Amino acid sequence: MQDTLLTAQDIRTLLLSALPEQTSSHGQTPEVRQIYLPPTHARALHPDISLVLGIRGAGKSFWWAALQNEENRNLLGEEIAELRNAIIAPGFGERPRIEDYPNPDTLDRLLENGADPKIIWKTVAINALQKTLHPTTGSFFDFHNLEWERKVEAIQTSPEQAARTLEDCDSHLESENRVWLLLFDALDRSASNWERMDRLIRGLLQQALEMRTFRRLRFKCFLRVDQIESRNVTNFPDASKLLAEKIELLWRPRDLYNLLWHHLLNLPENGQGAAFFSQNGYRVPVPPDSSTPISVPDSLKRSEEEQRKLFHTITGPWMGRDRRRGFPYTWIINHLGDAKGQVSPRSFLAALREAAADTRENYPDHDYALHYSSIKRGVQKASTIRVKELAEDYPWIEDLMRPLEGLVVPVEFEEIKHRWNQERTLEGLTAYVRLPPEHLEEGAGGVRKDLEQIGIFQRMKDGRVNIPDLYRVGFKMGRRGGVRPVGRN
Repeated sequence: MQDTLLTAQDIRTLLLSALPEQTSSHGQTPEVRQIYLPPTHARALHPDISLVLGIRGAGKSFWWAALQNEENRNLLGEEIAELRNAIIAPGFGERPRIEDYPNPDTLDRLLENGADPKIIWKTVAINALQKTLHPTTGSFFDFHNLEWERKVEAIQTSPEQAARTLEDCDSHLESENRVWLLLFDALDRSASNWERMDRLIRGLLQQALEMRTFRRLRFKCFLRVDQIESRNVTNFPDASKLLAEKIELLWRPRDLYNLLWHHLLNLPENGQGAAFFSQNGYRVPVPPDSSTPISVPDSLKRSEEEQRKLFHTITGPWMGRDRRRGFPYTWIINHLGDAKGQVSPRSFLAALREAAADTRENYPDHDYALHYSSIKRGVQKASTIRVKELAEDYPWIEDLMRPLEGLVVPVEFEEIKHRWNQERTLEGLTAYVRLPPEHLEEGAGGVRKDLEQIGIFQRMKDGRVNIPDLYRVGFKMGRRGGVRPVGRN
C-alpha cells in the first residue's frame, strides 16, 4: 500500500495518460506494453487458424502488425508456443508495400488481364518465401526486378516448379521445426468494386486451403464479417474446412475491462498505475524484466464482480443521482454495442478517455475520476469516431444516413424509405465507384439488408428499425430517454 492514496484527480490524470489518444494503429507496430491477449484472440492467432473475422476496431490490423514484430511474437509465444520461432511475412495490408504484395491498382490490372486470383496469392506467397527463407534449393524463381504481372505469369506457366518451390520450402521448415505464416488484412482496400473484391477473397481462401496441405506453410486471413457472410466467396470445394475452424475476434465485457486495467498497469512513467491497484487491495505482479508487460491480477481478470467494484471506484455506483439511471459498469457497454451487441475496444477506450477529459474540464472537483454526465459525453465522442471510421470502409454511408437526421428510433422502415425517396438518396449512391452498397440494385430493401449486415440497422420483431446508440448518436438521431445525439452544426 502506498503512503499517499491517489485522489480522484490523480486517477483522472492516470486515465488520460494511460489511454491512447489515437485508438487506430493503421498498421503501425504496437509496443509490447500495449499488448493484451484475450483468450479468444489467443486461439485466433494460432498458426493453424487460417480465417479470422472481426468488426471494425476489433483488432484485425492490430494483430496483423503485432505478429510481424519479433519482440511481440516472443511475448505472444508465452501463450501460443508455435509463434516463438515462427517466420512471419505480410501478404496484403492497408499500407502499400509493393515489394511484398501488389497494390490495388496492380491487382486491378492483373484481374483485367485475366489473372486467376488464386494464382495471384500463390505468387505473393512464393515471393515472400524466397525473401524470407533463402534455403539452398534449385526450384526458386528468378523474381529479381520483375513486375508483379511477370511474376504471376511465371507461376501460371510453371505450375510444377511452383509446386516444387512450396514443397522444398515446407521440407526446409520441417527440418528446422519452424512454421511460416503469411498475413492478410484490409482486403476491402484490394479492389474498386464488390465483384473484384469477392474474386480476390475467394482466390485467397482457396489458396489458404491449399497451404493447409503442407506441414509448415500457412495463411492467416483477417476479414470483416460482412466480407464472408451471405456472399459467394466460399462456394468452392472444401471451403467448409476453413469455415469450420474460423474464429471471430470478440470482446466480452470482461475482456474490455481487462484491457483498461492492462493500460493502467503498463503506463511507463511514475508507477501510479500500480499504486491505483495497490490501494484497492491488489498485489501487482512484478515482471522479470522491464520489457515484459505487467499482467492484470488473476482474481480481477476472472471476476466480473471484482471488475465492477473496481470500476465503480473510478465512476461512482450510478449513472445519475440514484440507481434508477443504471450502473456505469454495464451502462457503458450497453451503449457502445452495434446491432449485433458487439463492442470494439477502440470505441470503449475512446469513450473512457473522452469521459476523463470532459470531467477534468467540467467537473474538476467531482468525488470520482469520471462524472456520469461525462461518461455520456464519452459515448457521444465514441459514436462520432465510429461514424467517421465507418465512412472510411463504406464511403457512401454518410449520404445514406444524412436524410435520417432527427428521426426517433425505433421507426417504421416506410418512414426511412420516404425520406430516402424525398432526397433521391439511393439514386445518388450509384456515383460511388468504390464498393457502393452491395444490394443497391434491390432498392431500399436491399440497402436495408446491407445496413443490417454491417450492424447499423437492427430489425425488430414488429418489423421496425432500431439503431444502437453507437451509431444513432453520431448520425444525429433520437431515442426517447436515450443518450442525446451529437449536436447539429
